[in-house]
Amino acid sequence: MADGGQVAYYAAPRPAVTWPHQVGVLPRQADCFQDRAGAEQLAQAVTRGSTAVPCQVLVGMGGVGKTQLAAHHARQAWAEGGVDLLVWISATTREAVISAYAQAAAEVLGADLADAERAARAFLAWLEPKPGTTQWRWLIVLDDVADPADLRGLWPPAGPHGRTLVTTRRRDAALTGDHRRLVSVGLFSPDEAIAYLTTALAFHGRQGPPDQLAALAADLGHLPLALSQAVAYLIDANLDCAAYRARLADRTCTLTALLPDPSGLPDDQATSTAAAWSLSIDRADRIPPRGLARLMLQLVAMLDPHGIPAGVLAGPPALAYLDEFRIGASPEQTHTQQVTEQDAIRALRALHRLNLIEHSPNVPHRAVQVHQLIQRAARDAMTDTDRHVAVVFSATALTAAWPETERDATLAQALRANAEALIRHDEGPLYRLGDFDDELDGVHPVLFRTGESLGKAGQIDAAMKHLQHVLDTACAHLGRDHPDTLHAAHDLAHWLGESGDFAGAATAYKRLLQQETRALGRKHTTVLDTGVSLTYWRMKSGDVVSAVSTYRRVLKQMTKVRGPNHPHVLNLRHNLAWCQGEAGDAVGAAAALEELLEQELQVLGCGDPLTLNTLGALAHWRGEAGDHAGAVAALESVVEQKLRVMGPEHPDTLSARHGLGRWRAIAGDIAGATADLENLLVDRLRVLGPDHPHTFATRSNLANLRGRAGDPAGAAEATAELLGQMLRVLGTDHPHTIRTRNNLAYWRTKAVQDPTAHQSTD
Repeated sequence: MADGGQVAYYAAPRPAVTWPHQVGVLPRQADCFQDRAGAEQLAQAVTRGSTAVPCQVLVGMGGVGKTQLAAHHARQAWAEGGVDLLVWISATTREAVISAYAQAAAEVLGADLADAERAARAFLAWLEPKPGTTQWRWLIVLDDVADPADLRGLWPPAGPHGRTLVTTRRRDAALTGDHRRLVSVGLFSPDEAIAYLTTALAFHGRQGPPDQLAALAADLGHLPLALSQAVAYLIDANLDCAAYRARLADRTCTLTALLPDPSGLPDDQATSTAAAWSLSIDRADRIPPRGLARLMLQLVAMLDPHGIPAGVLAGPPALAYLDEFRIGASPEQTHTQQVTEQDAIRALRALHRLNLIEHSPNVPHRAVQVHQLIQRAARDAMTDTDRHVAVVFSATALTAAWPETERDATLAQALRANAEALIRHDEGPLYRLGDFDDELDGVHPVLFRTGESLGKAGQIDAAMKHLQHVLDTACAHLGRDHPDTLHAAHDLAHWLGESGDFAGAATAYKRLLQQETRALGRKHTTVLDTGVSLTYWRMKSGDVVSAVSTYRRVLKQMTKVRGPNHPHVLNLRHNLAWCQGEAGDAVGAAAALEELLEQELQVLGCGDPLTLNTLGALAHWRGEAGDHAGAVAALESVVEQKLRVMGPEHPDTLSARHGLGRWRAIAGDIAGATADLENLLVDRLRVLGPDHPHTFATRSNLANLRGRAGDPAGAAEATAELLGQMLRVLGTDHPHTIRTRNNLAYWRTKAVQDPTAHQSTD
């Protein structure tokens, strides 16, 4: 009998039934079942009382342990006497549900099994609450519902004394309603995963170092099914955690080869982790637009599991991939009907409905997330050729989604993470594109874009490491004189210079110039560009006079080859004017920049980055010529325009703000300059990080302003702190380190000479 508890039954049972009664067999509890947070969440969701929702639907990706949680809850309800009737149904098909209902009707009502449909209807009718009848408590578990349509007309009735528990990988809207609530079942937490591994290994008389257990749990994405099968595999194969992790890291090994064969699966499991999602993928692929979900998952499998920007998977390259390789389309889908952006989004939603991905369009920079093992299983199911094609299309989709000007640091970081994931999965096709298109042969542009983005984001060491790898790999695949190998060497030399090693950059460009001249000829435009870069870094190293004469000579050649309005020609004129200023002719530099600015405004417009850079340079050299106030006013305008055109986090915007603060200080506004640079430092720390050379420069200027404001001791203290960080990051012989060491000596001397200056209060 019931008094408002969890389960209920109606009408008088046939005499042969003894109560409580169970129909169906519960799966046995896993050997090392974790009493995890999800179990408590479920227990709270089905608490007694009038506010309880009579049907709980446990949803989650395959392998998270939904069935084990449902069985655990059913056992507890049975053991605590809260159930008069417990029905466990393996609900993978509609026929299985009807058959189980009919069996329950036969056992409880004495129904005739010859007509299963009629018996099932009788059982559901019996569950309906009826005034004036004896109320029995019931719990019906519908495990592993594969399709919400299978339960159409078969949902147990809602009532105050009956409860239904459903487990499914689906999360369709059809599963919810007034009397049904979705309960999301996720992965183990890191602590739960480590606790499971510890217990499971100990069950077999084994143990592992805590750091290796944590690492193995992370490698398997904290997925309960994968963890249990990994333990069984390493026990049977007599491996320790480190050895098993080494095999996992080998991308030539399939996931199937790293998990038990069907005879060795633990806990009465029916399928391996690698096969756990096969049915879900098949079902997603049959959801309209048919034939796209599997292909979309193949693209997703190549990218960052933690978040793929929306534009990558709905852009023209992704649509071209879906359109070219689509199979199994519905009859009404003709070959002439190309895949649209809306089709791509619907394919993502199909995968989301089957819990194969998380699709969050309201988080556009990380719109798609996916478990790493689902990715691996999807890649394993592809042939080598299919996988290589998917890699190239994914790389092209990333490149197409990458904005020319990175105004959004979060988007740029997400794109870099996706490019890095793609490289980890399989970078080989990115160096031999001719295998798939005879017109394409070389390094995929996404590799160069990644290096550029890393450098502009302030991760210069990472940019150089990445480009060195690209250079080495391109040389091995394409040869040392291939244009893209030379391109990689050029980019690497550039970021070497941006790191502060001007002489090293000049040496690298000199070596590259010799190689390009031999491979391409002296008059090739690439050779001319390298000569310009070599001259620039020689100028930065202090060889200004030589740079001026070289720039003038190269300018004539480049103008003849490319024309006077080519961006490279305009940029060269900018560099030549700057060299004039560095050589001591500030007035001549300003005049040359004024002339250049007029042409850029006509050719490029006022919002082009080259035009804005020329405006900033013109303000600088006018200031050097003596017009300090004019420099400040002009730079205020430049900063305002760069904020509007490039965004607040663009490196050029940050550099313009730095220049404005510097010229405020030169004009005598120490307080205003300090305020500018303090605000800039906050942004540079956030965007570029604490170890970027530009962040160091802002800190150095702030320390010097502190000294100029009358606090030499405070300036010395701030400079000493900066020097310690520079020594760690740049080393003792770096030019920036040497300059900072000299500044420290200066401010310490000033502090001794002027003991009346106020002391630092930091």
